Amino acid sequence: MKLSKKIFIGACILFVILLAYASYDISRRTTFPGSKAQLKERLKKNYMDTDSVARDTINGGPEK
Repeated sequence: MKLSKKIFIGACILFVILLAYASYDISRRTTFPGSKAQLKERLKKNYMDTDSVARDTINGGPEK
């Protein structure tokens, strides 16, 4: 085998190994979309908490 062919095969093997490592790394950092809560549940959890203010003061109406 010629030296250029050995270098090409070595570069191909190195490329495949790096590609496999990158795929593994990306798969570890992401989550499966089906494992997330649905949009309505996430919105309710994040934005539908009870108010911490006892009464609304924005209207500017007379106090009772």
